[in-house]
Amino acid sequence: MLYRVALYGNQFKSMKLSHFVFIILSLSASQTTFSQGLKFYGGDHPINERTSYNVFSNKSPEFSGYFDIEFDLSLYPARQIGYIIRIKNEDSNKIFNLFYDGQGGNHIFKLNEEGRSSLITAEIGREELMNAHWFKMIISFDLKKDSIKFTIHDKTFAAGDVRLSEKYRPVIVFGKSDHVIDVPSFAIKDLSVGNSRRYIFELRESEGNFIYDIKGKRRGDVLNPEWLINDSYHWRFKAAFGSETVAGANYNAEKKEIYYFNKDSIIIYNVRTGDKKTEIFKEPCPIKLVLGSNFIETKNNELFVYEVFYDLDKPYDGPSVASLDLSTYEWTVRSNHRLPRQLHHHASYIDPSTGRYTIFGGFGNMYYNKDFYYFDSQSEEWHQIEGLEGDPIFPRYFSSVGYLDKTKSVYVFGGMGNESGEQVVGRRYFYDLHKVDLSTKRVEKLWEIQWDKDYIVPVRGMVILNDSCFYTLCYPESFSDSFLQLYRFSLTDGSYEILGDSIPIHSDKITTNANLYYDNQLHSLYALVQEFDDDIVSDLKIYSLAFPPITAEDLASYPKGKNDNTALRVIIISCVCVTAIVYFFFRRFNSKYGNNRNESGGLQKHSNESKEVRANSIYLFGDFTVRDKRGKDITYMLSTRLKQVLFLVLQHSVDNGITSQRLSSLLWPGKPEDKVKNSRGVTINHLRKVLSELDGIELIYDKGYFRIVQTSDFYCDYERCINIISTNKTEENKAELVRILTRGKFLKSSDHPLFDSFKEEVEQRIEPVLLSEMEKSYDMEDYRSTICFAEAIFNIDALNDDALIFQTRALKRLKMDDEARIRYQAFIIEYKKAMGKDYHYSYKDLN
Repeated sequence: MLYRVALYGNQFKSMKLSHFVFIILSLSASQTTFSQGLKFYGGDHPINERTSYNVFSNKSPEFSGYFDIEFDLSLYPARQIGYIIRIKNEDSNKIFNLFYDGQGGNHIFKLNEEGRSSLITAEIGREELMNAHWFKMIISFDLKKDSIKFTIHDKTFAAGDVRLSEKYRPVIVFGKSDHVIDVPSFAIKDLSVGNSRRYIFELRESEGNFIYDIKGKRRGDVLNPEWLINDSYHWRFKAAFGSETVAGANYNAEKKEIYYFNKDSIIIYNVRTGDKKTEIFKEPCPIKLVLGSNFIETKNNELFVYEVFYDLDKPYDGPSVASLDLSTYEWTVRSNHRLPRQLHHHASYIDPSTGRYTIFGGFGNMYYNKDFYYFDSQSEEWHQIEGLEGDPIFPRYFSSVGYLDKTKSVYVFGGMGNESGEQVVGRRYFYDLHKVDLSTKRVEKLWEIQWDKDYIVPVRGMVILNDSCFYTLCYPESFSDSFLQLYRFSLTDGSYEILGDSIPIHSDKITTNANLYYDNQLHSLYALVQEFDDDIVSDLKIYSLAFPPITAEDLASYPKGKNDNTALRVIIISCVCVTAIVYFFFRRFNSKYGNNRNESGGLQKHSNESKEVRANSIYLFGDFTVRDKRGKDITYMLSTRLKQVLFLVLQHSVDNGITSQRLSSLLWPGKPEDKVKNSRGVTINHLRKVLSELDGIELIYDKGYFRIVQTSDFYCDYERCINIISTNKTEENKAELVRILTRGKFLKSSDHPLFDSFKEEVEQRIEPVLLSEMEKSYDMEDYRSTICFAEAIFNIDALNDDALIFQTRALKRLKMDDEARIRYQAFIIEYKKAMGKDYHYSYKDLN
């Protein structure tokens, strides 16, 4: 940004203070904690699915003197061609476009006057932009000097004599525009347009087709958007591979490649381009693979594969460490040295300053390990790090380890084991953090937190970028099927947050493992999940999450736009005022004459209103109903099983939620977990698919629990009812409460005993309120409400004396004696059927 100010020094002399304020704001905005942006579907999608973004869809602002369009650009993937942006003057037919060609050796960007000539050609080295991931673009229009400047990644190009108008109303469209349908896959963020008067777009929306500026005003529209902030919460499945023999996996951040290898071949998957290739080894791997443990030596472009111990049925005297040249794919034996015992689920780290690979912990031969071992590439042997002093680190496995160059220290988090190291003693779970200073060889226990939730263990990889926090994946390894969840722990005190949604993992075998990697250039986390069926056959699944990751609350926190249209506000206020006046006179008329007329029609109207449903809603009182965002009834999409899952998750969402194990035990009782995993997974996915038809509701897996997350866009009569009652706002919301409760009995559509406690819990909360409101409405001579409250009470207790008394009296006050007698007769018949005797009050007694 400073370079840009210097570049346009003369032009910036005339700038007002507001523009410098914008620069400060832009610099601040670059530090945002969210990975916002808008991704465009390009030529790899059908034409009608390609993205189009009109920056000023309602009205384009007018600029004079100069203006520029500034944004960050990212290419997905790079080897495509197409138009990125078109700029048209609303007052003329002149159009400028920016064309991208990524098919050759370099990136080529051409700024053209559409239909006439190419004005600027910018050629940038492929690796230069690929390593940047995001790079700055500025298209500047100097209306006085009749010139255009194009800046890309700190390189500036210019063109003059382009016949610009003195005033400009730019129509700016990114992606597909009119007949221009050739669009590459790309993303933009941090968009701003203007001069001293600037329009800033964070592009931090997570859904929808409207785009708001930094002030919350709707400015533009987008068709077929992909909002990048979702990639900071939802793990994106990238690819999956399988091997019929023992295999290992790793990530090479320098090459953006994931390696999945066995004794015969290696699969190489590029996370940036999505390209995949398989290389068959000329000679098989010289060591016998048991766990497939490995590390990458980037200096010499080698993949080291090792086994620390062999406990086989047949004696094995072969090598234990070998390296694979990632250029020639040829193996070299490195060592025959082994450690005293097997070390399942040991953690590891690489010291980037020395390239030395070190492992810690692990389990084997009935013992837990507490020692550090490093592989010396010179002697080609394992050596124990000795002389560590300070706080002890108890023997353990399933630990997470990371190295921070700033402190020259290793950090060891969690795991399970015990103080003696002997498995027969039993194991305990650790939720502690130790710092090992490699320069002083001193160990310091930084903290230990009390864990009151389901037991979890971390994966072996820890992402630690600074001295404030670290990231790791955790999961309950004692279950056959569970979920990996990303945690961010404070290095200072152990406080933590759970970020993103979850990743499923099947961990029946001890060889199953997962690891976490961070790519600083791509600003992404990568999770590799390797699942074994029989300690030999495995599947590798690859997931990515944009960095920094966010919570579910963060995802829903972006404010919707504010409409500052004064005229519209005046119209709305006027309508509200007129409505209030009409309502006031109606109430006066009704109060004066209502008791002197037949009210049956009024009661019928009340009943019809109670059945009205709104779009984007779920109703649990009366007939179970689901309406999608367009108001369409999609209740049919929920089978009995889906409704059961929805009800259970809603019931427990008041607290933390419900665990997958508890959900399985309730819906598939008596069946082993591994038998119900597919049924549960399919059911959850189907329910999520149905809920995706609604805005403002999401089924998430958070902190080990399934729960429902809602925003104000979504309406649930159950949630609203509980909110009204718990906040003691029944008086001001009486009409809404009546509408909710007169729909019918809570969970009327489900007679399964599984929900008896849920029904009882809700009914116990609302019955006292109903009785109180029924009596108050009667005292206030609001007899129709009295009758409605009585009906709601009958849905809970069909033989409630108070409800019968107040309902009968209210009907009589409305001069509806026949209706009162009919309801009384129905009551006493039901009473005798249930109690086996006549009701103890006559009709006259109820007056």
